[in-house]
Order: sequence, then structure tokens, then C-alpha cells
Amino acid sequence: MPALPQHLDLHLIRILYMLLVEKNVSRVALKLNQPQPSISASLRKLRELTGDPLLVRGARGMVPTQHGESLLAPAKRILDETENLFVKKTPFVPQEEARVFHIAAPDYLDSQFLPNVVALLRRGSPLSRIKIHSLGPGSDYIRLLSDGDMDLVIANWDEPPEHLHMSKLFEDPIICTMRADCPYAMRTGSEDMTLSDYLTLPHVRPTQMLPGYHGVVDSFLESQGMQRNVMVESAYFGLIPYMLTQTDLVLTTGRQFVRYYERNLPLKTFAVPVKFPAMRFYQLWHERVHQAPEHKWLRDQVSAAARTLQK
Repeated sequence: MPALPQHLDLHLIRILYMLLVEKNVSRVALKLNQPQPSISASLRKLRELTGDPLLVRGARGMVPTQHGESLLAPAKRILDETENLFVKKTPFVPQEEARVFHIAAPDYLDSQFLPNVVALLRRGSPLSRIKIHSLGPGSDYIRLLSDGDMDLVIANWDEPPEHLHMSKLFEDPIICTMRADCPYAMRTGSEDMTLSDYLTLPHVRPTQMLPGYHGVVDSFLESQGMQRNVMVESAYFGLIPYMLTQTDLVLTTGRQFVRYYERNLPLKTFAVPVKFPAMRFYQLWHERVHQAPEHKWLRDQVSAAARTLQK
């Protein structure tokens, strides 16, 4: 690729374009509010840079040379593209825009949350498309966010990467639940579970989502020098409540997640005899979309959906 000429600036390209359009040095000087000798000097510089006269005398004034005519379209394209570089961001008008929003979320959220998100997005921007992605052990969500393949990640991990932006969505206190007619549930009150009972009962937990990280429950227990009796791991968190109805398994999770299932399944909820911190759910996004109007709107809708959850 040939090297660009030195001392080439955008103003010189604008003068080139206007000279080729107006075909008159005086008119160009008038339109640019510059002295005519200055425009004449620019024309001399352009002739030197291109090795072509660019404008020559014709029967009725100046006319572009063949090479000059060939430069008209590229000069206009450069000016148009440069102008686009510095166009101020326009407000996002959700009712009129057609965007694609990508949201990644685990399946152990409150059952109302993602439906609320989708409902708000559909009402607010009916022409836009929404793609909800799962989060699994193979999800490189940091790369997906930085590459622009994901707009938001909703999660409750203990220590999200510091370089990502984060806003809190909601908290969910931790409880445990089991089949209401299993022997332990039949003889024990919902507030009477002992620490020994809790640690020795057979537990079911979700399969680890991040390598080496089994979630807030087991991480907290480990920090306290405790370990529960995990007998089953499942990659399908939404099916675990149904597993409880046919087994003696215990599930430890957020109160809001269980609320839906205990209305429809024969489950009994217990206060956990461990002082777990509440599950804190938040949305994560990358700096590359931090200032984008449509992404600010998206995050506002997700926050609004979180506020509608039952406390």
C-alpha cells in the first residue's frame, strides 16, 4: 500500500471536492470564507500531491481533468464517512427501533423474573427481538460480553470480574425444601432443622456452572469448615423440584425460586440452620456498551422487572 502524502488534511480534501464541484476558485473561496489566494495555494498543493492539473481552462471557464473527475466520488465518500465518525449519538426510541437483545441467565432465577423482562421488552420495543441464552460450564461469558455477542449476563456469583460493570437486581434469602410427606418432613417442624440434620440429609445441587466453583451455598459452607451430603447433581435446575417429589432429597436455594413450586408441588420449606448470606443477583455488562442508549434502556427494563418481584 503506498504511503499517504505528508501534510494531507481533511480541509484540503474538502477544498478538492468543492473545486471539482464549483470549478471556480473564487466561488470556493467565498463559500469557505477564505481569501482567494489561500484557495489558489491549496489548488497548487493538490496538483503537486496528485501530479495532475485537476482543473484546466475550458470554453466556458475551468473544467476538471479526467483524473480530477475520478477523484470527485472518493473525496465525497471520505468527507461523508468522516462526518459519520463524529455524529452525536441519537436517542434510542424503543417503540420505533428493531434491535436484537442477547441476555444470558441461569435457570434458577425466580420463575417470574425472565417472563417479566420479556414482557417489558416486548411492550417497550415491539419490533426488537430477544434471545435468552443459558449459562453453563462452557459459557465464556467474559469473552461473549467483550466481543459483543452478549449484551447482558444475569448472575449471582460471589466475585464477578472487576472490569465488568454491575448493578444489583434483587436479593433472595436462602431456604431448603423437600417432599412434604417424606419421613423427616413429617416429624420435624419447619423451624426445627438442626445443623447436624442439615449436613447429613441427602442433598441435590445444580451442576457447577464455572470450573471449580459449586455456587454460593457450598462456597459459604466451605468457608465455615462445613460440607453437606450432596448425593445428586443436576444440570437441569428447573427439574430439581420435581425430583424432590419422588425422593428423599433436599434442595437449598432462594426463597423466591421455591415460592412458585411450593404452590404446585407437595413440598415443605425449612429454615436453614446456617446463616447463609442472601443470594444477590445482578446484571453484568461490558464497557463497550456502557454508554450506548439502547443498552442503557435494556438495563433499565431488566432493573424494572426485578423491582416487580414479590418480596
